[in-house]
Formats: sequence, structure tokens, C-alpha cells
Amino acid sequence: MTNSAYIHIPFCKSKCKYCSFVSFTDTEYIEKYVNALLKEIDYNYKTELLKTLYFGGGTPSLLPIQFINKIIERFTIDNKTEITYEINPDDANFNYLKELKNLGINRLSFGVQTFDDKILNLIGRRHNSEQVFQAIENAKEAGFEHISVDLIYGLPEQTLESLEKDLKIINNLDIPHVSTYGLKIEKPSFYYYHPVSVPDSDMQADMYILINEYLNKTVLYRYEISNFSKKGYESKHNLNYWDNNEYYGLGVSAHGYENGIRYSNTENMAEYISNPCKHAQEHMVTDKERLEEEIFLGFRKESGININNINTKFGIDFNSKYKNIIDRYTPKYIVKTDTGYKLSTDGILLSNNILAEFIDI
Repeated sequence: MTNSAYIHIPFCKSKCKYCSFVSFTDTEYIEKYVNALLKEIDYNYKTELLKTLYFGGGTPSLLPIQFINKIIERFTIDNKTEITYEINPDDANFNYLKELKNLGINRLSFGVQTFDDKILNLIGRRHNSEQVFQAIENAKEAGFEHISVDLIYGLPEQTLESLEKDLKIINNLDIPHVSTYGLKIEKPSFYYYHPVSVPDSDMQADMYILINEYLNKTVLYRYEISNFSKKGYESKHNLNYWDNNEYYGLGVSAHGYENGIRYSNTENMAEYISNPCKHAQEHMVTDKERLEEEIFLGFRKESGININNINTKFGIDFNSKYKNIIDRYTPKYIVKTDTGYKLSTDGILLSNNILAEFIDI
């Protein structure tokens, strides 16, 4: 049964220079897009009670309240459903946030990236640090407890010192959840075609270590490679991904996983609006791929992989099948746990290389 849904809202007022996601600045298509999205939901969604519903983008906060309401009304939810809404700080006025809360949205994810105003301007963000402070104050006043901020490291002109200032601000603001991302410059972002000097991979690794050391001294703990939270404030929606469970992917360019099939929607806006019920690509996941995904995604979590669950689900002896890899990387990079194995911080820094070895065995 599929209990989670991701909704992609692909509109932005302007494009950030590092962004390679599918998004459009033609906001005049919003109403047509929402109507197409509602058709896709009606066609695809099987009316299960959702545990999580996630509005991502793009910039969901460009949507008028009445459109958000129409979307939420299409789903079966209750007071336990985690409904996350990505929002830009400059859109987060008190009245808008209060209306979101009244719709049942109970978790906000702010695209902060950094509190350094010079860097914010450099990377093309529309907000400044003062707007972030006001947005978070507004959110708390509107009744939101589950608040997350995105933080990017490896940005142009960013240093360990400026990153540490960001971390201190987050701690002082008493933010219960932080998602961190190492900057990756990919096609078709502005920076891909107009290269800019950024911290190299060694400096990014130092930044990641700093984030871990700093946040783990606070009330936050790392529960996934890139995510930190207070106990009880973990993202249930993202944990559903990392537990390798199924989910609906709805909207242009959205990816989903249902009935053993991973699928993606078209990235073309006109094509999506004309036929929102057709997936652009579908792939039936093989048993071998499911096992590999279980390992890749499980190792992202701080709790790591549960080998008894894997043995039962896939009919294997994990310790025997992967003995050479485990012996090679334990205990410096892979750490034994009560239920299986997890990556150490050093292991996380080499995770791409380590996890690649679990393929084709």
C-alpha cells in the first residue's frame, strides 16, 4: 500500500544560479497546471490514508491558498498525516502561514541556504537573512512546531568561518530540523554554463565534518547522512524514501514508486498539461535492484541497515554475501550495530565508493 505522496510545484519567480531542478518562471500557467495536477491525482491516487504529503518545488509558496486547498482536499488525511510545505522566506508573511496552518499543513521547510547576505545575493536568492528571521518568527507565531531549514555548503565565497556562523544562528533560532546539501553544479544551472569558483571537494568534506561536529553538540542529532533533528522532529516523508517504501510522485518531472514500478513524469510543461495521466518512463524494479536499493538507502540512515530484515525479505545471508566488503571497511568506515551495520562519518565521506561495491555481487 502506498501511504506517501510527493507533489511537485514547478514555479519560481526567478531561478537561483545553482539550481538544476525542473522549474519555470512562467507563473501565468499556474491555474492550468493545478487543474492538470488534480486530474493526475484523481487518476492515480487510490484513496489510501496518507501518512505523509509533501509539497516540493520549485516554489510551492507561489500558489494561492485556494489552489493548495483544492489539492489537499483530493487526499485522505487525518490529524496524524505529516503535511510538509516548502516555502521561501520572502513569501512567509504571517497571514499566509496562518492560512496554511488552517488547511492542515503542519510542517514547513524553509529554503534558507545561508544567512550570509553577500552570498545570498551572489547565488541569486531573493531573500536576505532578516527575512529569514522574520519568517521563522511568523511561523512559530502561526502555530508551527515542525520547522526545517535547508543549508547549502560549498557555496561561492563560503568559508568554514562563515558556515560556522550559519550553524550558530540556526542553534540560536532553536530550529528543530536542518537539511544540509553539498553544492553540486549540474546542467542546466546558471553556474554550469557560467563557472564560478567554489570550495573544492576537500573543503566540502571539511565543511561536512564541521556541520556534524557542531550540530551534534546541540539538541540536534544526525538521523540521516544529510539531515539533523531534535528527537521526534525527523521528516517522516523522507524516512519513507530511505526505508525504501513506495510513494506517489505527482506533477511535472515528479518521480514515484508504486507496485514495484519506479516512474517519472515528463519535464515538459505543455506536454504535462495536455496529458497529466501518462508517465514518461516506467521501470519494473528487479529483485536484485530492490536489494541494492535497500542497502544504498539503508546506509543513508544513522540507524543503518537491519540485516535480519534484509535476510528475511530477500532470502540471503547478508554477512556471507558481503563478507569481503564488510571485512575491508569495518570498523573505520562501516560500523557494526545491534541490528546490522551503519556508516561512520569517515564512511559517509567515502559512501559513493563504498556503496558502489555492493553492486553486481
